[in-house]
Amino acid sequence: MRFRLLTGLLAASVLAAPALAKPAKEWIDPATGHRIVRISTQGGTSNLYFTQSAFTPKGDKMVIKTPDGISVVTLSDWSIKLLVPGPHLNLLFTGHISRNAYYATRARDDAGGAFQVYAVDVDTGKAKKVADVAGGSIGSINADETLLLGQYTLPPAKVNPDGTLVRADQGNNAVAGGNTYAENRPDGTPYTYADAKTRSLHRRLHAGFPMEVFTHNLVTGERKTIVASNDWLNHVQFSPKDPGLIMYCHEGPWHEVDRIWTIRTDGTGKKLVHTRTMNNEIAGHEFFSPDGETIWYDLQTPRGQVFWLAGYNVRTGRRTWYHLERNQWSVHYNQSPDLKLFTGDGGDSEMVAHAPDGKYLYLFTPRMIPDDAEIPTADADKLIVPGTFDQEKLVDMRANNYKTEPNMTFTPDGKWIIFRANFEGTTHTYAVETAK
Repeated sequence: MRFRLLTGLLAASVLAAPALAKPAKEWIDPATGHRIVRISTQGGTSNLYFTQSAFTPKGDKMVIKTPDGISVVTLSDWSIKLLVPGPHLNLLFTGHISRNAYYATRARDDAGGAFQVYAVDVDTGKAKKVADVAGGSIGSINADETLLLGQYTLPPAKVNPDGTLVRADQGNNAVAGGNTYAENRPDGTPYTYADAKTRSLHRRLHAGFPMEVFTHNLVTGERKTIVASNDWLNHVQFSPKDPGLIMYCHEGPWHEVDRIWTIRTDGTGKKLVHTRTMNNEIAGHEFFSPDGETIWYDLQTPRGQVFWLAGYNVRTGRRTWYHLERNQWSVHYNQSPDLKLFTGDGGDSEMVAHAPDGKYLYLFTPRMIPDDAEIPTADADKLIVPGTFDQEKLVDMRANNYKTEPNMTFTPDGKWIIFRANFEGTTHTYAVETAK
């Protein structure tokens, strides 16, 4: 009798237990065999840019931008909770040591006026103002969460949210989530999206607006100019591990600029990471490895012909280049937390690689090229270390319009890759499982 009673009570408790949250939608990609979940329930939801941290230090939660404001996702069950209401808030990043997400009171505007930055606890939803920023935009936070990093285009320049020049004859060309980059030739026929983008970047580069890269001290409130230049300064990032190391870029058409630079927060140690040696050589979309040891970047020698994911060790100066085939080239790349794998988001046929079949999200396994006949090369430590990638397709992106760039990142446990796409008709945030 007692056994039946206990069994009945157990059954009743199981029936009464709330069901675990499920993702909004999930399926097995028929082209790749990998499981995909749609995390978002509202169209117009997006994950952060590929260089910006979206995860808590414990790796249990992630922040995303939804039409209603800033939301937090519990990674164990993909449940979503609105964290800060406000559709016009600018989600920035999460902290490296706290459980805070940071956001600004207005969208990115490198030449804009004053705004505020807030920190919100992802568990309690309690928010507090941490900075009054006099102008510019904020792109990164350092490893000990004491400094914000931003860029500022000095007035009276007028620029789009992506930093490109607002043309008097076209008005503001920007749209939510990107730029239309629409432009006609003198005969009235349209340039391709890629060519129109290059022309827009070229105009902005040669406008010669004075700019600054600056830090904002979250303890003292001090604003400090680190770099001042008439070059177009952009893509500012702090090292995820070294609180005093900054990376930034000279923006513009990549074949026109020596793009990737590092500098210390005290203004010392300014260094060009990659020097072009070939006409039409390009390097860009730089990002730090998770351990902060390496700067990785898209390298093409020359543009649109030979493709590499290139790495530069910030301590030793050692360089590693992984060769990619045309279809493997990706708008962005990222590295797994254990440093063993990379991912790329592919690209459409109009983009720089003109890949005939490159619209996939990829998983890359590095494979080094061995010494010939197992004879070590003399002075090998002074030479570029070459390798290639073994590829695996994760997501069929052929229905995605690449004006929505996937901006993929690994989850902290390395088991999933988060990305955005519009292959269901509107932009949603997804996750794909790295294992089949």
